[in-house]
Amino acid sequence: MNLLNLFKKKTPETPQEKEGASRTSEVYSGMRVEVTTDEGYLLFVAKLQALQGDKAELYQYSEIEIPQEGEEPLHVQIRGYNDHDRKAVYMEGVITPLPQHTWKVEGLTVSRIANDRAFFRLNTNLDATTTMFSGLTLGETPCKMLNISVGGACISSQYKYHEGDKFLLKVRLLEDRPESAMFSQIMRVTERENSVFEYGCRFLGLTEEDQEKITQNIFAAQRQKRGRS
Repeated sequence: MNLLNLFKKKTPETPQEKEGASRTSEVYSGMRVEVTTDEGYLLFVAKLQALQGDKAELYQYSEIEIPQEGEEPLHVQIRGYNDHDRKAVYMEGVITPLPQHTWKVEGLTVSRIANDRAFFRLNTNLDATTTMFSGLTLGETPCKMLNISVGGACISSQYKYHEGDKFLLKVRLLEDRPESAMFSQIMRVTERENSVFEYGCRFLGLTEEDQEKITQNIFAAQRQKRGRS
């Protein structure tokens, strides 16, 4: 059984129009999007192009091999980020494979718009470290990575940091892959029981190549996690 068949479910013959589907001005050619199944599994990251009404094409950024030839249409969730309005755009549609890592989208509708980046997040429970370059916690300290996305991560630590603090976050997402290091900034602090703190962090200064590497690792970790279940 190939990858897409794992996620297959009956595709509606006529996609139902959602509230806000007329807000097509929020979507534009060149938008970077993440494509997930209705169950929430990341399929690939792509650039949305050739937008015409409720039709478009998706050009995969990632080199992840997804079987395409002969595949049936698949209903998916598509999450993009509007760089002009700085808002996340949540969409859905039906994708059909084309040659050369390209997908046709039909029935593209906007379901909602939110003030967040809408990056796909993978839940984890991995040992990690933070390295501060100033302050009382100068040096490398242990932490747990609770989840990760292309744009940031949530970590848990017994060490007290503050909103706006910056550090180097190191983690090995997969045992057979090199350790990843991301320069990060704390955006949110939540105090839990037993003097444990959770920190919502965003990654700083990532290039497209950096984002692609994170995406590849997230996809591989997700596939490995799914294989164990």
